[in-house]
Formats: sequence, C-alpha cells, structure tokens
Amino acid sequence: MKQRKACINALIMEPKFEIRDPVHGFVMLNEWERDLIRHNVFQRLRRIRQLAWTDMIYPGGMHTRFEHTLGVMHVASLMFQNIRTRRQEFLTNVLGYDETGLGRDHQLLRLACLCHDLGHSPFSHAGEDLLPNAPDLKRPYKHEEYSAAVVRLLLRDAIEGHPCNENFAIRADEVADFIIGGPTLKRRLLWKSLLTGQIDADRADYLLRDSYHIGVAYGHYDLNRLLNTLTVVLNRDAGSAVVAVERGGIHVAEALIMARYMMFTQVYFHKTRRAYDYHITEALKFLLETESKREGQMIADAHFPPPTTVEHLNAYLSWDDWRVLGCLHRDEAGEHGAIIKNREHHRMVFETSENPNEHEQKQTQAVLKGLSEFAPLYDAATTSWYKFEQQDIPLVIRSGGEERVENLSSHSSLVRGLKSVNQLRVYVPLKSRDEAKPIVSQILKG
Repeated sequence: MKQRKACINALIMEPKFEIRDPVHGFVMLNEWERDLIRHNVFQRLRRIRQLAWTDMIYPGGMHTRFEHTLGVMHVASLMFQNIRTRRQEFLTNVLGYDETGLGRDHQLLRLACLCHDLGHSPFSHAGEDLLPNAPDLKRPYKHEEYSAAVVRLLLRDAIEGHPCNENFAIRADEVADFIIGGPTLKRRLLWKSLLTGQIDADRADYLLRDSYHIGVAYGHYDLNRLLNTLTVVLNRDAGSAVVAVERGGIHVAEALIMARYMMFTQVYFHKTRRAYDYHITEALKFLLETESKREGQMIADAHFPPPTTVEHLNAYLSWDDWRVLGCLHRDEAGEHGAIIKNREHHRMVFETSENPNEHEQKQTQAVLKGLSEFAPLYDAATTSWYKFEQQDIPLVIRSGGEERVENLSSHSSLVRGLKSVNQLRVYVPLKSRDEAKPIVSQILKG
C-alpha cells in the first residue's frame, strides 16, 4: 500500500522519468505514462514514419510518430500549465474548477496526447485512403477513430487498472472521447482544443520537428512566446470558453500560420513527395488485395480492417512501415512497389498557380485529356492530407474592463491576405515524360 501511495504522490508532484528530445530538450514522464509507452501498440509508432517518403527529397525526414507523440504531450502540457498559471481565477470562478479537477484534466490531456496517433496506418497519412467506410457515419474511418478504438479495446486495462489511476479514476472512454470528441468531454472540450484546434500542440510540435529533421527553417516560430501569450476566455457569441491568444501574441500567431503555409508549399505538397504518396498508396492497395486473395477472399477494392473488434484492430496494427518495407525489398508490392524501390516516380508535367483561375482550371482539363494515352495522374492540393486552408485564430481584446473575442484576421493584414492553396498538378509515368512534355507545351500555346 505504501508503494502504491508513493506512486500516486509522485504522479501528482512531478514526473520521475525523462526522455531526451532533439526539439524540446527533456520530455518528462510519470510512471503511468512510462508504462503506457512500453505497451506494444505504442512501440509500433517507432515503426511509422512521420512524413512517409519525404526522405526521397529531404533525406533527413526519417523521424517517426513515436517522437512526435511525445512532443505533442510535452507541448500540450506546457500550454495547459501556462494557461492555468495565467488564468487561475477565471478557471476557478467562471468555469468552476478546483485544484483536483485541474489536476485530473491535465493528466487526461497528457494521456490523450500520447494516444492520439496510435491509429495511424503505415507511412502515416499516405495509407489513410485505404481505411474502410464507416457504415453509420457514411464516410471512411479516420485514423483518430482507430486511435480511439485502440484505447477502448486494447488499452483499457493499462489506463483504468494502473495503480496511479486510483487518484484520478480516469476511464478509457474519456481518453477516447478526448481524441475524437464525445459525450464525456463536457467542459473538457476546452482542453481538447490543445490537442486538436486552431492553436494546438499537434501542429506546434510537427512544424518544429519536421523542420528540424529535414533541415529547413520554414516551420520555425517562437514557441516560448506562443506559450506566454496563450489564455482562455469566455466567447459570449459561442457561449463557451475558448483557448485564445493575448493581443501581445499577434505576431507569434501570424508566424505560426506563416510556418504552416511555408511548410505546406515547400514540403508537404512538394511535387515529388506527393508522387510518392500516390505510389505508396497503390503499393499498399496491391499488398492488401494480395493478402485478401491469399485468405480466400475476393475483394475488388481492398481496405484495411475496420476498428470494430479486437481481432480487426490487431490485424490492422500488424501493418507498419517495417512490414511494408520488407515487401518492397522482396519485390512483393507490385508495379508501384518497384517504382518506389528504384526511385522511378511519376514526373510532373503541368501545374497551376497556388490559386488557379478559371483559365488555369480549363488548361488542367485540357492537359489531362491530351495526355490520356499516358494514364496521367491528377493531383489537387485540396486532396492532400496536409491542407493549407484559410484559417483564423481567436484573439482576446480587453477594453473598459471587459474581454471580448475577435479573429486574428481582423487585426492582421498578413492573415487576411493569405488564401487557401488550391494548386493543381498533372503527372505522367517516367517513361512517358519526354513524349508528354511537347504535348503539354502545344496545349498551353493553344
């Protein structure tokens, strides 16, 4: 009993373990979090690359979801602590928090951050096109729904049965709802925005981390300044509390948005990187179809198993980058597997501006028609998993002793001037490039 009590006290006071991180220095863990990380479903994240085949262009981009997830937990925790320090009176008097409630929500946030990416398919977003349809939702499943299912079906005991949970009574369903939204959130919906929101720890970490590993400066911004200007405020129009930025944080909020824009245009939507997204999706599709035939199933359009049972989840989680790389090495991934192995990706022969006008859109259709004999690949920025869409950030304005929430764009000409990226591209197989280019030139002249 003394040992269990000591565990609980250590959890409340301060973490006991540390992991050295190249972006944030030391990431601190308590015993509960360390044991969760040791679980095989979490260790699988070591075998899921953060940026798929980005290393084909930026060789340093070999980092994994494992380290990103630790970084998200670390940043979200810093955000929570800074808000708590700055707005203790608001949290207590307006939202009704006491110290116990804040401590519990802080721990819940940390657990959800650790678990939020557990459901990623091989090569992260590149495999997301092969997730099956969710009948009740009338759309394909998302990786977050796989993460939530992993928490509910595979990690329930690791969460609810851990000795350190006696002081919190956190349920696996609460962690799952934190990831995808759900009925148990209630006022915790405020803290969910630190994981998935307009100013969240997910993008705050991946911008810095991706920039670090691939060797570019596009994703840099002042994280410390962002932390010091975060706050919570009552949005009277929405009737709820929201995470926002103080007026003194306008420029760091602008920098965060600009970092996303630059990383999207220069990295995530890089022409060659997008070609490899296509090739790995097709290679995965070939592997899934091959497996279904081996098991005696005749599936015309193969997908990963749905996140509906323990058996299906374990089958899904058995797929990781290592397994796919083995298939690529053994030449078992079909035509597109060979393309990846030999770096013979499709080449871009046409692209529009970032915001194509009607003329450019017509040109795109003409190019696709003119290259039909080459089986051209059409790609649009709006279909990329890393989208850059017009966005805004809540800003707190104080005057006359009152607080109100306004959009950053109403105070920033830079943000107002940014538009969603809707660029269009056309690719052809490498062997057809030289033949296709003159055809494209002729179409554009006409």
